[in-house]
Amino acid sequence: MKYLIVGATGNIGSRVTQRLIARGERPSIFVRNAKKAKALFGAQVDIHVGDLDKAPSSLATALNGANGVFLVSDGPDLDTRDHTVAFAAKSAGIRHLVKLSTLDVHTGVGTGPWHARGEAAVRESGVAFTFIQAAGFMLNALGWSDSIREESVLRTSTGNGKIAFIHPDDIADVTTAVLTTPDYDGQSLVITGPEALSYGEMAATLGRAIGKSIRFEEISDRQAHAGVVAWAGRGPYADALVDIWRAVREGRLATVSDGVMQVIGRKPISFGRWAEENVGAFS
Repeated sequence: MKYLIVGATGNIGSRVTQRLIARGERPSIFVRNAKKAKALFGAQVDIHVGDLDKAPSSLATALNGANGVFLVSDGPDLDTRDHTVAFAAKSAGIRHLVKLSTLDVHTGVGTGPWHARGEAAVRESGVAFTFIQAAGFMLNALGWSDSIREESVLRTSTGNGKIAFIHPDDIADVTTAVLTTPDYDGQSLVITGPEALSYGEMAATLGRAIGKSIRFEEISDRQAHAGVVAWAGRGPYADALVDIWRAVREGRLATVSDGVMQVIGRKPISFGRWAEENVGAFS
């Protein structure tokens, strides 16, 4: 079987690519930066360079001979890229497309509407699909590293609300399993971490991992927005993040599913283990 990974140099795409290589596959990857791809995968993949926003015609070559596609896209206009990939995949006779989405398509929170439009574009194409509707990534906690390392404090607008962050390895394992079997065609799979935790609880978990006390400090939505703008600038991403944090505070994102267990037969990885794996970023 031949698989194309669109978004192969990102956190999840790279993990899926490495898992396919470990299975003895030689995946194709569609990337903007060939040098970065070569640094990650060497000669173990077929690299196709292109830009879905500017010159998507190169996608047809990348799709040639593939049986399945894994699609990672982001941004408020991600549906245009999902449309491009899905319709090209259908035209190329691709058997199955797996899209990394978000469980927030069900709540309309944050980036949920972006991915809902992306899912609609994939459905419209007529290609067989599976949507991986993941909870927030544990990797997002790396954004707390500066304040924890420098001040031993975590400031958020999430209050006592909880969320079941998921380990990136769980997303990659589920995706690889789904991509390499027809068993989940047409399904939307909700996957989360093993338990919903408050940001205060996660701060305490990180503190135990690095051996120091971390204070949790609640801030307002306005303060949270100003903090995002300071490092990321104004725009839809800042608004989406504050919307997500508000939804956490209001108890709307505490979903815990057994999706990981259903697909790969093991429990999802705990936040505690992720914290232990990433102590260097916080100490």
